[in-house]
Amino acid sequence: MANIASSSGFERMQGGHGGGSSTQTETEKPKVAIDTHGNVFKVPDYTMKDVLSAIPAECYKRDLGKSLSYVARDIAVLGGLAYLANCVIGPALPEAWPVRFVFWSAYAAAMGLWSTGLWVLAHECGHQAFSESGVINDFVGWTLHSYLLVPYFSWKYSHSKHHKATGHLTRDMVFLPPTKEEFWEKRGWAANLAEYTEDSPLRTLGELVLQQLGGWLGHLFTNVTGQTYPGVPAWKRNHFWPTSPLFNSKDALYILLSDIGVVTQLVVLRMWYLKFGGWSLFINWFVPYLWVNHWLVFITFLQHTDQTLPHYDQSEWTFAKGAAATIDRQLWFVGPHIFHDIIETHVLHHFVSRIPFYNARPASAAIKKVMGEHYRSCDENMFKSFWKVARACQYVEGADGVLMFRNVNNEGVGMGPK
Repeated sequence: MANIASSSGFERMQGGHGGGSSTQTETEKPKVAIDTHGNVFKVPDYTMKDVLSAIPAECYKRDLGKSLSYVARDIAVLGGLAYLANCVIGPALPEAWPVRFVFWSAYAAAMGLWSTGLWVLAHECGHQAFSESGVINDFVGWTLHSYLLVPYFSWKYSHSKHHKATGHLTRDMVFLPPTKEEFWEKRGWAANLAEYTEDSPLRTLGELVLQQLGGWLGHLFTNVTGQTYPGVPAWKRNHFWPTSPLFNSKDALYILLSDIGVVTQLVVLRMWYLKFGGWSLFINWFVPYLWVNHWLVFITFLQHTDQTLPHYDQSEWTFAKGAAATIDRQLWFVGPHIFHDIIETHVLHHFVSRIPFYNARPASAAIKKVMGEHYRSCDENMFKSFWKVARACQYVEGADGVLMFRNVNNEGVGMGPK
């Protein structure tokens, strides 16, 4: 695996994302830090201009017909799976409960995969990568996200802030790691026990289960793992309240429109229940919905958390450094063909998010030539990485504005007393 990339120097607004700027003299040595593996992490010196200039112009082309074809494909697959399961295979299953349990579990998991694909296409809309028309983008995105109980505009605005401040220690909006002091404060009475015995694998497993079951809902309702906004009650720190600190005051009407989409879908689900019954709603929508929530948290966590990824404080952060503080991973057939390459080309996505996913691979190949050894990717099984990252990346610490992950599990370097 190569080390991560970042940039000090020219930064500009790109695809709705802004950045600051910094300069570095030719004689000034790039800053370095030590990652969790004990390897040297170097803050690179290429600029946003270098990265963006390398991307072929045709990669920016947004094709409405092509984008809609993927929406149609995913909906057709979901409809086909539902028809086969409910009208063909399901009625013919033997009464033995183990057989039925395995079949319906596999069906719901498959529906969850393809529903996540629809979620990703709505994500394209939120970044205006779906088509040249903002109206079409928002209509399609609002429709698809509302079906999955996602407040489209609310998420769009907070997610934009995440892109504008990725890797920033205090301004980022998701999976914001605690500092060493914050980590120990959260541990409370168990701090000394954790320090001298290391965190048990059982504790890690429990935390991961809670994260996967409730992480997405926690993000929507309390902005968990994001900014805390001291003094603002938790019930206002969410994606549904029009005057939430997550948004600007001018966004209030769109937040209400997001809420209308969610309420409309709740009405649809109620009608579904009344017409087809609880089992139909449970297996065809609710369990796949839980799978979607799992995949969203799983993917996002691993895109922004790794033993070799830095975070920056205000003195050192720039847009280019934050964009590069991400990592591409691989998820077999699922990532490229169902999740629309959101995992495999995520580094590019943070440099310029309005490139449609079907043009992302050539654009990603182009920026790799500029990033060189600093481009971060990992081919390891993502579930294996999931466990290793959870054990190794508990808090961040560092100096000179560059902070790296550390832990109390004796994983890597820099561990020790509080």
